[in-house]
Amino acid sequence: MLATPGTMKSHISFNARVYILSQKEGGRSKPFKTGYKPQFFFRVSNVTGSISMENDSDLAMPGENLNIKVVLVEKSVINVGLRFVMREGKLTIGAGVITSIIE
Repeated sequence: MLATPGTMKSHISFNARVYILSQKEGGRSKPFKTGYKPQFFFRVSNVTGSISMENDSDLAMPGENLNIKVVLVEKSVINVGLRFVMREGKLTIGAGVITSIIE
């Protein structure tokens, strides 16, 4: 990424609002829960991250909007308002926007 030195910081975790695509929209057919690890695409980077939901027993159902917490496996340059796509292999399973950065 090209930026003025000191203007962008890399982070490892964030909160986000996401929409999980239904199978009719080309997404998953089965729900997932806390601990699921899809790929997150930010701008041109691709990073694996672990999802946590507000209640660990909650299921993310296809076709649903929800708030999640994500912990990435490596630091990435992200900021509040950044949009991203979640993928599982060749399948796009959801899209979202970062609502807050966790320090």
